[in-house]
Amino acid sequence: MSRGPLVVVGDALLDVDLEGRAGRLCPDAPVPVLDELAEHARPGGAGLAAALAATDGHEVVLVSAIAADDDGERLSGLLAEHGVRLVAVPHDGSTPVKRRVRSSGQSLLRLDSGATGHLGEVPEAAVEAIRTAGAVLVADYGRGLTSAPVVRQALETAAATVPVVWDPHPRGAAPVPGVRLVTPNRDEAAHFAGDVGADARTSLGTVSARAAALVERWSVHAVAVTLGAGGALLSHGESSPSVVPAPRVGASDPCGAGDRFASAAAGALATGAVTTEAVQAAVLAAARFVAEGGAASFGRAGQGAAPQVARGLARVEAVRAAGGTVVATGGCFDLLHAGHVATLEAARALGDCLVVCLNSDASVGRLKGPARPLVPQADRARVLEALEPVDAVVVFDEDTPTEALRRIRPDVWAKGGDYAGVDLPEAALLREWGGQSVVLPYLQGRSTTGLVETAAERVGATR
Repeated sequence: MSRGPLVVVGDALLDVDLEGRAGRLCPDAPVPVLDELAEHARPGGAGLAAALAATDGHEVVLVSAIAADDDGERLSGLLAEHGVRLVAVPHDGSTPVKRRVRSSGQSLLRLDSGATGHLGEVPEAAVEAIRTAGAVLVADYGRGLTSAPVVRQALETAAATVPVVWDPHPRGAAPVPGVRLVTPNRDEAAHFAGDVGADARTSLGTVSARAAALVERWSVHAVAVTLGAGGALLSHGESSPSVVPAPRVGASDPCGAGDRFASAAAGALATGAVTTEAVQAAVLAAARFVAEGGAASFGRAGQGAAPQVARGLARVEAVRAAGGTVVATGGCFDLLHAGHVATLEAARALGDCLVVCLNSDASVGRLKGPARPLVPQADRARVLEALEPVDAVVVFDEDTPTEALRRIRPDVWAKGGDYAGVDLPEAALLREWGGQSVVLPYLQGRSTTGLVETAAERVGATR
């Protein structure tokens, strides 16, 4: 475990979403009119990174320049609500605010405000926080804090003894020597590396060459270039890089994914992970964050739901907002076989997205006996998510998926099996919101129990 808190150093912003319903066009211009506006505020920039790390259970201290205005006071309050201890550096400008106008999960417009200003004297408390950190995350948004000589000196000293992760910005300062991991995205890596890698035969080769060059240029241990839906490429220099793929997610708003990646990587390093493990954890965390709705969903009611539930709901809401049909099915899916695939394909054909309600390990054990499941729930969910018919997986702990279905509220509940002439157990529940339950043909002769029995017989025959 780390010897001190995770200290985030960087530029905190105030993010505000204005969300409304777009049901008509303005009569004097071809633009949507938003009704029923609601405002949602959250920490942004380094503030979001700090709040995310605190949500992960870390003790978090944020060192950031905070302006003495109403927006700065509001930002400080939001950080405190998320359990982040703030060490403020004086700033004579106004608080940077990013306001996004949104409808049906899509951003329509972003309005930025906040005048530039000058940093005041960096307080000794900021230097002390960095000095006593168990790990440090630099979340640079190019507003000058990481250029302050006293801050850079403290960060360079820290990098010699504890893990430091640096999320850079094109307008920001270069990482200090000795940083454990730098996390630019593809465009940022191209900016910092210039023409390096331009003659590579593949885009992956280009990214690899640039990451290796940046490791040497910055004198850091490793560079992980984030590739969006492609995951991340991790380079330690001239050796062959590692590519960490990202799981497929059914969402399109990546806002905040970089902060989620960097905060997860820093948190993993703080608790003893090696760099490769930290990048793997960061890729999964960023994918989950985007699947749950990204920054727009952070801190909302229901955010504490199981990640699988939130992931399914994000996909459901996107399809529902577009007027599509949401289909759900369920089961244990312990040893995946042709019968399962037939059911999933048939269910997906009934609508525009398919959510699989998957029994947790505890639920399977109660239903099938102590010897089951044969495959743990994380692996079962991963296999299902990789299948083309499946858009999302929701894991539930109860014996029946009643609560998961109440949250998803599918238009169609499809179940494979022999229910001919019998109402499905979930049919009454579906009728509460006008949904329809249906029975799908079951592929005869295929079952997990049958596979287990066949395997046991063949093992016994060879003894």
